[in-house]
Amino acid sequence: MKIIELLSPAKDLEVGMAAINHGADAVYIGGPDFGAREKVSNSIEDIEKLCRHAALYDAKVYVTLNTLLRDNELERARKIVYDCWNVGVNAMIVQDMSLLMMDLPPIPLHASTQCNNLNLEKVQFLEKVGFSQVVLGRELSLEQIKEIRANTSVPLEFFVHGSLCVCQSGQCYLSHYLGNRSANRGACAQPCRLPWNLLDENGKTLIENRHLLSLKDLNNSAHLEQLIDAGITSFKIEGRLKEADYVKNVTAFYRKKLDEIISRRTDLQQASNGRCSFGFEVNPEKSFSRGFTDYFIEGRKKGIDSPFTPKSMGEYVGEVTWCNSVRMELRTDKVLHNGDGFCFIDENGELKGLRADVVNGKTISSNRPHGATRGTKIYRNFDIEWQKLVDASNGNRKIDIQLSLEENEKGYEFIASINDGRDAPWRVSTNAECEKIIANNPEKATENIRKKALQWGDTIFNPVDLKLDFAQPYLIPASVIGEMKRNLVEKLMNQLVENHKNNRSRRDVACNVSNLDNEQMVGGDAPWHVSTNYPETELSYLGNVTNALAAEFYRQHGVNEIEDGLEKSYSKQSGIKVMTTKHCIRYANGMCSKETGKKATPLILSNEKGTFRLEFDCRNCQMNIFAV
Repeated sequence: MKIIELLSPAKDLEVGMAAINHGADAVYIGGPDFGAREKVSNSIEDIEKLCRHAALYDAKVYVTLNTLLRDNELERARKIVYDCWNVGVNAMIVQDMSLLMMDLPPIPLHASTQCNNLNLEKVQFLEKVGFSQVVLGRELSLEQIKEIRANTSVPLEFFVHGSLCVCQSGQCYLSHYLGNRSANRGACAQPCRLPWNLLDENGKTLIENRHLLSLKDLNNSAHLEQLIDAGITSFKIEGRLKEADYVKNVTAFYRKKLDEIISRRTDLQQASNGRCSFGFEVNPEKSFSRGFTDYFIEGRKKGIDSPFTPKSMGEYVGEVTWCNSVRMELRTDKVLHNGDGFCFIDENGELKGLRADVVNGKTISSNRPHGATRGTKIYRNFDIEWQKLVDASNGNRKIDIQLSLEENEKGYEFIASINDGRDAPWRVSTNAECEKIIANNPEKATENIRKKALQWGDTIFNPVDLKLDFAQPYLIPASVIGEMKRNLVEKLMNQLVENHKNNRSRRDVACNVSNLDNEQMVGGDAPWHVSTNYPETELSYLGNVTNALAAEFYRQHGVNEIEDGLEKSYSKQSGIKVMTTKHCIRYANGMCSKETGKKATPLILSNEKGTFRLEFDCRNCQMNIFAV
């Protein structure tokens, strides 16, 4: 049986709970420090609350500790790991290899995508050194994923939705170079989203003032079943800076998609418990997006970039058929509302926005001139009525229970059982000592008992069956049934939390790679062997080694020469490679050498922030960016 996990982002406790309530099997959240989004740290106390809420549904909480660490931060990082384990966290998502050299609790470690997990050799190494899950690079195709799965057994995680970093994860130094704000330290300033000019080697301007490095957002919802069959078991939504409305909508969208697949396949099972219902239209186009791409999942395609704007366009609603300076009529099948927000790309290629002060059918009126013309394509980036429904949604996630109400010598016993198909069935019970009153009207008394016993209101439980086991019909006061239900709710919730915490996976801390034999086999009876040696014997600054413990880790695994990572000591060096990306500006703009037959000579990328040289590795179909 293949366990399928939907993994959602959590900016904070509120968003994490919203993700769980709307169908996430797991959430990932920043801890007190060292997460790859430094602006969204969370206290251990809030993480503990999130763990308890997630545990009700047997959902997991992963804490991100996925920045590069300096020597004076190692002990602080180690303490955070212990604190997370003690409050119920299921795994840590990490980048810095120093953590594998530390005395840690038996908490599973997941290899962040910041580890640059783009090939089989790297994933095999990470599995051998004890990682419990590996987050693959977004650039991989289905065929590459299949190759990795065929030769490893470690669970594989893959991003399926959200913002795309144009650079290979862990290999972007553009923000660090321009302003000492390191992506590998969680402080990326996103210079890739800025407008740039493109010049040839002679200084001739080819493209002016376009967002040449800004990509559309990822949406692989059409490829979920292909990804499952390729070997992915954890489906990750990007967005630890996103608000609750975004996380609710996108999580619900993927929950429905995965549920449809799981419902018709006997080899698949959801990773957590509970079913959700949603009181709003589940539609990712209504949340923040720069337009969508499936990136490289089926190979290189045109149109993965968003050169006109890095801002959200929203859903396409229609085309202007008539307009004056403050009013426009659209050809659309959408219902429009007063207060909706719209945007479009004008004739100069600039993003423009307007608010609909008055809507009359398909006609929009605004208090300010809009600048659209006949034929302009209009997008809605704020649907006011939909937003109200999402904001009010609590996800309504329910756990099915079976109930039995029985008589005993002193009164009654109320029993609740859970059988989610994943673990062994279990039950809790409560007793009420009271006089047993024989019912004068058995049919009415039984109807009232059933009605009251099956009303569980705003609890997380959904009774699907009630068995009454009495020697004769009784009249049971509603207050007695109500008190027993309250006791059952408390016992059920406590038991769910306890079961989850006790059944957490544990990493075998004795299996650190420093203790493993080079010839040890991974994956039990798996038919492959890998060496514990790192795939490379030399590491440049691209190896991201910023502390002595990480350096020692690599030395123990066959690396002879280790250069300090750029983050260890900031210096604005010319000539360094600041980015490696599969997004090719030549290809995106009709200048690919394979299409034109012309040599892919270097180009220049420039704006007020800096100037960089683009070199094209056509054999590997990727672009490298160097500081000038």
